[in-house]
Amino acid sequence: MVAAELGVGGLWDVARIPYVRDLVVHLGYPPYFLVLMGSWKMLGAAALLVPGYALLKEWAYAGAFFTYSGAIVSHLVTGYALGELVPLTVIAALTVVSWSLRPPSRRTHRFAAR
Repeated sequence: MVAAELGVGGLWDVARIPYVRDLVVHLGYPPYFLVLMGSWKMLGAAALLVPGYALLKEWAYAGAFFTYSGAIVSHLVTGYALGELVPLTVIAALTVVSWSLRPPSRRTHRFAAR
């Protein structure tokens, strides 16, 4: 689910579809920001889907959470209603849940269950 959101969201960002472009500009970011964020999102999605590379997955999950929490803050400071933040909050929560429920074989040793 997290990889799908990152992948599709990244494609939308890189393609700069009008809905996403207008939203990003309304939030105060320049349009080129979409290409940068979209590229990172697609790389994060790939990292989550490729077998192995536990440390890379940790970074991908962290990047996804930073992206979603940053989007929540950006929406709040630009005057969006709390109800409009529900989808972003759900995606951020799903990211944390997905990260925390990974089996020990898919974690770095530092976070592996003992």
